[in-house]
Amino acid sequence: MLAVVLVCATATAQRKSVSILGDSYSTFEGFVTPETNEMWYYAQGERGRTDVADVTQTWWHQLIVKKGWKFCINNSYSGSTISYTGYSGNDYSKRSFLTRMDNLGNPDIIFIFGGTNDSWAGSPIGEYQYENLAKANLWEFRPAMARMLEWMTKRYIGTEIYFLLNDGLRAEINESVKAICQHYGVRCIELSAIDKMNGHPSVKGMQQIAEQIAKAL
Repeated sequence: MLAVVLVCATATAQRKSVSILGDSYSTFEGFVTPETNEMWYYAQGERGRTDVADVTQTWWHQLIVKKGWKFCINNSYSGSTISYTGYSGNDYSKRSFLTRMDNLGNPDIIFIFGGTNDSWAGSPIGEYQYENLAKANLWEFRPAMARMLEWMTKRYIGTEIYFLLNDGLRAEINESVKAICQHYGVRCIELSAIDKMNGHPSVKGMQQIAEQIAKAL
């Protein structure tokens, strides 16, 4: 009996669980925690806006199924920035990655898919700063990115953390993400030539994202 229990425990342990911390690219109605987060992708889809209309078409669902992983938590919020600065300089602190990064459960793997809205919103880039960060610094991208990775690498001990870098972003965002990921030992997976509708991955784009991540891993 003990041998059977041990075998089952080992088999379960080998099946890794996955959480996502993201923006609109990773949302899907009914699969985001908390449910009050704003969505981009819905079960019925929206004609002319996107052709993604089923959760199985999302990049993360495809990847989890392909790798045989388990779904843990998807804390994604449409329009969210990593820093506290949103569109038109508005306060996005309530939806920022920094505010949501502590609500990911206890996964084996975390994918952070962000930086897109910081780039589109023209959020201030700031300087590279890894120590003595004050709240005032978190309105700028580089300090906010550093705070996020420092906190997450300490909080999620033993967890594989990957940052997914969208294509088509400002050069200074790309440069900053790569440098800060390297500083904290977080692997950055850089995406390329993703098919999009209205700036968001289409069905084809979602498949490309899943395939590029799988290949990188």
